Amino acid sequence: MKILFIGGTGLISSACAELALQRGHELVLLNRAATKKYNLPAGAHLITGDIYTEEKRLTNLLEEVQFDCVVDWIAYTPADIERDLRIFHGKTGQFVFISSASAYQKPPTHYLITENTPLDNPFWQYSRDKIACEQRLMQAYHEQGFPITIIRPSLTYGPQQIPLVGGSWQHPYTVIERMRRGQKIIVPGDGTSLWVLTWNSDFAVGLLGLLGNANAIGEAFHITSDEVLTWNQIFLEAALAVGCEPDMVHVPSDLIAAYDAHAVGSLIGDKINSVVFDNSKIKRFVPDFHCKVDWAAGIRRSLAWFEADPTRQTIDEDMNQRWDRIIAAYQRAFPYPKV
Repeated sequence: MKILFIGGTGLISSACAELALQRGHELVLLNRAATKKYNLPAGAHLITGDIYTEEKRLTNLLEEVQFDCVVDWIAYTPADIERDLRIFHGKTGQFVFISSASAYQKPPTHYLITENTPLDNPFWQYSRDKIACEQRLMQAYHEQGFPITIIRPSLTYGPQQIPLVGGSWQHPYTVIERMRRGQKIIVPGDGTSLWVLTWNSDFAVGLLGLLGNANAIGEAFHITSDEVLTWNQIFLEAALAVGCEPDMVHVPSDLIAAYDAHAVGSLIGDKINSVVFDNSKIKRFVPDFHCKVDWAAGIRRSLAWFEADPTRQTIDEDMNQRWDRIIAAYQRAFPYPKV
């Protein structure tokens, strides 16, 4: 197949790009430039351009080009979708929109999330924008036959990321460094809410299996691991991998959000809720989808990547200071150790 990735050098998309090339597909990346962290995969063709600011140039450039599949990894708002509809209508056999599992109902009214779970997140604008994008694409599918497939990843990570809730996404080694130094680690709530972490190359198997699949047109899928852990278990396994005993402090999510505005969406509107995904739909469409990397293996792979090069171990001092302020506020409210 001839596949276009808009983006394609990010945490999830880079793993999908590698698998697409391994399977012999012709892969084109439309990207401003390959990033330092996620390099352009060998064998991919690069179209250098900014789809946000160079629509006219890219439309002209792609005028005579047809793709079997287009995957947009960097569409976040309905305006992005309108642009994609203008550029790719009639130019692809399948258009894949990367949405988000955070779009599912928060808080959930049922413990098991399926693709039919309502889309409703009053806490996070990011999620509401993704929902609006999905709605516009479904409209284009029903009214114009635009061949869409919607993908909803949950918290997906790879060697370059350590996805501990409340940590720094840009500087993920920060929480590991706190553990090593014996500093207190914040675990939201009581740490017993359930969560799912998915390794990026496992996710890639599900996504690639949907590309070119005519039965996937007009459908939505989440692609996640079946391993369900509490946040306590997730942090404890990370500490075990580091080789230390974590000093965990369980802090109410509302208190965290009072010091970190982003936590209103990413925590209260997402990660503090228990999420258990029913993956029967993706397995039905892609029989070879099976997550092979559990959290115990994944966290060790990530640590090995960071520890192979000390320059990767960057620290987010703003996050450190914010966590210290949150912990101090919590200890003022609870000055004595809990029994």
